[in-house]
Amino acid sequence: MSNVAVIGLGIMGLPMAKNLVAAGYTVTGYNRSQDPIEALVAAGGRGAASVADAVVDADVIITMVPDSPDVAGVVRGADGVFANAQRGALWIDNSSIRPDVSKELAEEAVAAGFGVVDAPVSGGEQGAIDAVLSIMVGGTAADFARAEPVLKAIGKTIVHVGPAGAGQTVKAANQLIVAVNIQALAEAVVFLEAYGVDTDAALTVLGGGLAGSKVLDQKGRKMLDRDFAPGFRLALHNKDLGIVTAAARQAGITVPLGSAVAQLVTSLVARGDGGLDHSGLFKLTAELSGRD
Repeated sequence: MSNVAVIGLGIMGLPMAKNLVAAGYTVTGYNRSQDPIEALVAAGGRGAASVADAVVDADVIITMVPDSPDVAGVVRGADGVFANAQRGALWIDNSSIRPDVSKELAEEAVAAGFGVVDAPVSGGEQGAIDAVLSIMVGGTAADFARAEPVLKAIGKTIVHVGPAGAGQTVKAANQLIVAVNIQALAEAVVFLEAYGVDTDAALTVLGGGLAGSKVLDQKGRKMLDRDFAPGFRLALHNKDLGIVTAAARQAGITVPLGSAVAQLVTSLVARGDGGLDHSGLFKLTAELSGRD
C-alpha cells in the first residue's frame, strides 16, 4: 500500500498529498491545472498527465474533487479509475458528495474489483496543512482497516461511521452545524460592533465559555478583519447545504435553521461571492443591518 494516487490537488487535496509524501508514501498527483502538480513535484511527489496515468500503478487512489458529477467523471469512463487502476486497489473518496451517489459509485467499484470507502473530511485548509483533519468513513470494516493507515497521514480524528454512504451522511450533518454556527457568529459580531464593544476582548471571553467553538476560533478573526480569503469557499458550502436540504426532504425531516442559512449562502453565491471563504456570510449579515 505504498503507491498512492491523488486526483484533485486543490486547496485541500494538495496539502493532503504533501502530507502523504512526508509520511513516506510514493505519491502521484493529477489535477486539471498544472501549477498544483508542479507544487507536489517540488514537495517530492510525482506528476501525472491524466487520471489513467496517475492510477495505473497505485495501491490506493484518493479522489478530492468538488462535487458528485466530478467524482463520477473521475472514476467512470475510458480514462477513469475503474478502467485503468489495478484490481484490488483501494479507492478512498475524500470529496464531499451526495450520499446516494456515493453508495451507487461504491457498488460500481466493488463490482469492478476495488475496495472502497467514502471518507469526507472536515477541518478546512489549515486542518489539511497540519494533517489534523476529522475524517468520517463509510464502507466495510475490512476496507476501513486498509484505509486507516493512509488516512492517519492526513487526519487526526478518523472514525468508521457505517456502511457505504455513511461518511457522506455524517459530513452533511457536519456542514449543517458549521453553516449555522458561522451565521450565528456573524450575527454576534455585527451585534457587538453595533454597540461599540471591544470585539477582540468579547470574542476572547466568549471563546472561553459555552459559546466557544472551533468556528469562533477560526472564523472570528476573519470577520473582524474582513478577511475572506478562501479556506473553504462559499460555493462549496452552497453545494453541501444543497445536499443537506435535499437529503432532509428525502428523509421527511425539517432543518429550519439550516434551510434559512442555505438561502443566505445561495444569495451570496448568486451575487458573485462564491469564491469567498464561508466566513463571508458576515458580509451579507452586516449589509442587512446597514453596516459594512
